[in-house]
Amino acid sequence: MNILIEKLPANDRQRKWMAIAITVVISILLTLVGIYLIGEYGIALFVLTPFFMGLCPTILYGLKHHITKKDAWQMGLLTLLIFTSFLLFFAIEGLICIAMAAPLAILFTWLGGLIGFAIVQKGTKRSSVIVLIFLGFIPTTAFIEKDVEHELNSVVTSIEIKADLSTVWENVVEFPELETPQEFIFRTGIAYPINAKIDGAGVGAIRYCNFTTGSFVEPITVWNEPSLLKFDVLEQPAPMKEISFWDIDAPHLHDYFVSKKGQFKLTKLPNGNTLLEGTTWYYHHIKPAFYWKGWSEYIIHQIHLRVLKHIKKNAEKDKLICNIK
Repeated sequence: MNILIEKLPANDRQRKWMAIAITVVISILLTLVGIYLIGEYGIALFVLTPFFMGLCPTILYGLKHHITKKDAWQMGLLTLLIFTSFLLFFAIEGLICIAMAAPLAILFTWLGGLIGFAIVQKGTKRSSVIVLIFLGFIPTTAFIEKDVEHELNSVVTSIEIKADLSTVWENVVEFPELETPQEFIFRTGIAYPINAKIDGAGVGAIRYCNFTTGSFVEPITVWNEPSLLKFDVLEQPAPMKEISFWDIDAPHLHDYFVSKKGQFKLTKLPNGNTLLEGTTWYYHHIKPAFYWKGWSEYIIHQIHLRVLKHIKKNAEKDKLICNIK
């Protein structure tokens, strides 16, 4: 690494671009190894690699060369921009996933630049060793992350419906085509429900909740009409269709977000209305969990609300027709 630093051009502009180019190439190689060889979307990818993209060009450029904090964070963000452009152009990732990861990536790229700046300001002779150690730490972390047990999470959304239990139940079990969504989140490629059909009745019946990317196949495990419907998820489609110039089939679209089971619970309220609760149990292999859990729960809530509002509309319409008759 010291030899590499010595061979960097003395010209300010050339030295900057060379430091950025070297960092981009290394970051791309680390990402390809992490995604396709190790099969992990985690801290190594979303935290350590962006940190490296801030740290490495700052040290390469700044050792034995004047550098400011502004230079450090600008080089890091430019490195990140070129890196993400590569992922988009070569169909490794789509625009939506990159946008979702951007806050985390920008934060740690900025932190990496600050740490890199602090290192070069001290003029330590071990700066190159720090970069090499960190370089080896990224794939090691990915290997360790791969064996971490996933946590089962639940998301509950509820709505009050001006209809009796039986009327709501009929609209829960299966429902007709939903209207085109107005929510921005569903216009970005995130999968959303279209309708639901059921084959049979009672425990063992198969419910099909059809999304824009395919169908959730849901064997019924509890059928307590008209108060509780529970089901497992036997099959599920991709959670989104990426926005890209190409047809992207990124690994994270398969088995990295897993819906395990769900339920609809109906409760009669004192005013005669029905409280309808929808619950989804899920886990994902994407880390850091605290960050991606926030995204997952927001999207699941939006999906729940889309379904619950549709059920509410149909159930209240059915009740109105019955009252007229």
